[in-house]
Amino acid sequence: MLQSFPTVATGAGVTRQVLAEAPELMVVAFTFEAGGEGSLHSHPHVQSTYVRSGRFRFTLGEDSFEVGPGDSFVIPSGATHGCVCLDAGQLVDCFTPRRDDFL
Repeated sequence: MLQSFPTVATGAGVTRQVLAEAPELMVVAFTFEAGGEGSLHSHPHVQSTYVRSGRFRFTLGEDSFEVGPGDSFVIPSGATHGCVCLDAGQLVDCFTPRRDDFL
């Protein structure tokens, strides 16, 4: 069944929209203006991030790296991570299991 989810502001210059969900998996689009931040946080979900557009500086644990269109990586369960948007763009994240706090 196709569902439509609202776009939600998550901070200055950042919005989130759930694209699809099931108890085992969730797909979410995060849209950033340049300078928008995903604050450092952690969660029990395994996360896969795909950079659809833009440029971002990520912090993952003790490491920091830049990513751009077409890049992707996995964030392990419990790992502290966050990002700063360098050039406006969009990230597509998959979470397993589903992030119930996003519903």
